[in-house]
Amino acid sequence: MRSMTGCGSGKVQQDGWEVTVDLKTVNHRFLDIGMRLPRNLSFLEQTVRDGLGKKISRGHADVFLTVKRTDASAADVVCDEELAGRYLEAAEQIARKTGVVNDLTVSRLMKMEGVLTLNEREMDEELVAAICAEATEIAAAQLVQMREREGAHLKEDLTVHLDAADALRTLILKRAPAVVDEYREKLETRLKNLLTESVEPQRLAQEVAIIADRCAIDEELARLDSHIRQMRKYLDNENEIGKKMDFLIQEMNREANTIGSKASDAAIAQYVVDLKSEIEKLREQIQNVE
Repeated sequence: MRSMTGCGSGKVQQDGWEVTVDLKTVNHRFLDIGMRLPRNLSFLEQTVRDGLGKKISRGHADVFLTVKRTDASAADVVCDEELAGRYLEAAEQIARKTGVVNDLTVSRLMKMEGVLTLNEREMDEELVAAICAEATEIAAAQLVQMREREGAHLKEDLTVHLDAADALRTLILKRAPAVVDEYREKLETRLKNLLTESVEPQRLAQEVAIIADRCAIDEELARLDSHIRQMRKYLDNENEIGKKMDFLIQEMNREANTIGSKASDAAIAQYVVDLKSEIEKLREQIQNVE
């Protein structure tokens, strides 16, 4: 089981280039990858999407990508000699007119705007894409490891709430037969108090049967048990299970509502309230399951 929350980082230096990929994911119904790249790096978007898509199937992922040139020899320094000469002529002219000594040095002249231009050589897109793919793989591997660790914690918490829900289901199962018996006794006592004649057993049995049918929750409890068992199986599944577990939670909540509406008993009603509370806790946690 994996969580959808995690982060990872990968950095690769090769052939004068350094590519860093940082990933951060949170829960989302589907796989949603968001990244903003400068125009000159837009060709790397599909590389990142393909690499990340092989590792995760759900969650919103924010991608931060940086590309640096580490080889200084990959850039050319171009000097505008004509512009430098004009700066120098202007400095000498000012010195003659003002009588101030011309202290313009070469080092200061090099800092003048437009004198020197740094021209980086053209980017090898195929090479940078290969480096980016490797960095993405490293970052995605770290991301998956963290999501698995978070998933282990989720599994522990989900197990606690599943155990609690199963225990409440057992209590309801034990209590259900007593509801009909108690109704029979109450109905018989009420009829005896109202009637002078003895209560007809067949008529009493019919009334009790009608109520027993209305209050029958055996099917709901059986389906609830099946859903809990299926949830436990998913806890040990490494595939994408979040959507399936979310569906089961909806079914569990539906069974709990039906049990609460059919079983007109104070004890069962309280069990159902507690059961729905546990189901809600399960639902909240499952929102983070991949």
